[in-house]
Amino acid sequence: MNDITIATHNGTFHADDVFSVAALKYIYPSFKLIRTRDMKLISKADVVIDVGGEHNPETGRFDHHQRGGAGARENGIPFSSFGLIWQKYGLEICQGSQEIANAIDSGLVSTIDAIDCGHVEGVAKGISLSQTISMFNPTWQEESNFDACFDEAVEFASRILTRFIAAANGGINAKAIVAKAIENAADPRVIVLEQYTPWKKTVHALSDKALYMVYPSHSGQWIVQTVPVEPGSFEDRKSLPKPWAGLSDKEFQDETGLEDAVFCHNGLFIAGAKSFASAMKMAAMALEA
Repeated sequence: MNDITIATHNGTFHADDVFSVAALKYIYPSFKLIRTRDMKLISKADVVIDVGGEHNPETGRFDHHQRGGAGARENGIPFSSFGLIWQKYGLEICQGSQEIANAIDSGLVSTIDAIDCGHVEGVAKGISLSQTISMFNPTWQEESNFDACFDEAVEFASRILTRFIAAANGGINAKAIVAKAIENAADPRVIVLEQYTPWKKTVHALSDKALYMVYPSHSGQWIVQTVPVEPGSFEDRKSLPKPWAGLSDKEFQDETGLEDAVFCHNGLFIAGAKSFASAMKMAAMALEA
């Protein structure tokens, strides 16, 4: 489909039109992009994004500026053009995985939609991805080559979208691995992972007994990590023993009696040893403390 023409508005761009074009690069390997507000040109385009005053996915029209907008999610967040594009193409972009597509909508698309539509409820404060995209626009002191800047922003957004998809895919695959580890645990308070896998959400969803996670780190050590009372919390269900706080190498080895003990964080939420056996012994000590 090398003859596809995609149209969006010219001038200042925002995250919704930038990410919409980035998403369509997954669907169309190559296309002609025009940035214009000339309705004659827009009417001839195959796909129209964020301009034109029409939402009709059957005819490739994805605007949300018309009176009444273009609808909203069940949680009240309105659709911007990116959300409309994702509604139609998200499943295909995620290779048929509705779970991944939903995760991307929840973690990326809906936030961009909310900011673009002025729906600020529930949107995290601080520098947003939408603001970052806006920074690609030339300032008043720079040469106003908006189209070139738009292309740079799309390349950046394409990379971000790719990483969001990879992260969502990894998180979904991790659920099954962690769930199996919980099921196979000899002691439900100590969950062993054969390789590091994101675990917090799954552990909190499936186990109210888990206190410690044991897994190999990228450095080759085996790690014992506490389970927080809830994801994102700095409070643990059960901290590591207080005498271990801040110890490392010889001091930690003397305290634990394990010749390959390496360290314990001063916050008592993570400790390491060179062997799996020693990590398991550390977890057993922590249970008894």
